[in-house]
Amino acid sequence: MSKDVHIHDGVEFKQSVLFGNRIAIDSGVYVTVPCKIGDYTHISPYVTIIGGKKSYFECKGFNNIMAGARIICGSDRFDGSGLFGALIPEELKGKQLIEPVIMEEFSNVGTNAIVLPGAHLRKGVLLTAGSLLMGDTEEWGVYKGNPAVLVKKINGTKTIKNAKKLGYEF
Repeated sequence: MSKDVHIHDGVEFKQSVLFGNRIAIDSGVYVTVPCKIGDYTHISPYVTIIGGKKSYFECKGFNNIMAGARIICGSDRFDGSGLFGALIPEELKGKQLIEPVIMEEFSNVGTNAIVLPGAHLRKGVLLTAGSLLMGDTEEWGVYKGNPAVLVKKINGTKTIKNAKKLGYEF
């Protein structure tokens, strides 16, 4: 059983969610994908995590997703291969891009940032406010821009040391 989980009344989950401990999810959060939310995670107001029931999202712990961020785990391709939209019958749909989005420990998504299907935020990654992330990242990297690029690396030693004081091993 999860402990110390605070979910605002204005949050909507359309699929199954597995919760860790010490989680706060603020008003206006909307989730349409199955997901796993790890310990010490905060999801700020008006975050959307979308892509439907075939998609998947996971944040492994010690994560923050700041206000207005968009995590996209599935999307239509809009490439002329068929019809597009949530209400189109499966046999008439065009190609879709459905890939999980994974946030490893200590990774964070800034305010109004967008994360596209298949993105992998490695341990300690920071995606800065307003950035657009596609694909993989490097551990302890700071990513900025549209598209997001690595702008610097940070030292995660103190972060890991503090998490170990809480009884976690990495």
